[in-house]
Amino acid sequence: MSRFLIIVEQSEANYSAYVPDLPGCIATGETLEELKENMRQAITMHIEGIVEDQGFLPQPQTTAEYVEAP
Repeated sequence: MSRFLIIVEQSEANYSAYVPDLPGCIATGETLEELKENMRQAITMHIEGIVEDQGFLPQPQTTAEYVEAP
């Protein structure tokens, strides 16, 4: 099992997210919990396509940090 960083954005109407390590892998949801479930499904489908096309899954490379600024 791989672990992927997702970037979550909130709008007035819903949440959306994308996976930096899986270009084109995105999902939306009305709630944060719905978004997370939809993202899990999107990642699974995206990985299946990558493995089918390439024969292997590249390992996640993206990390995240917060930086304080004045």
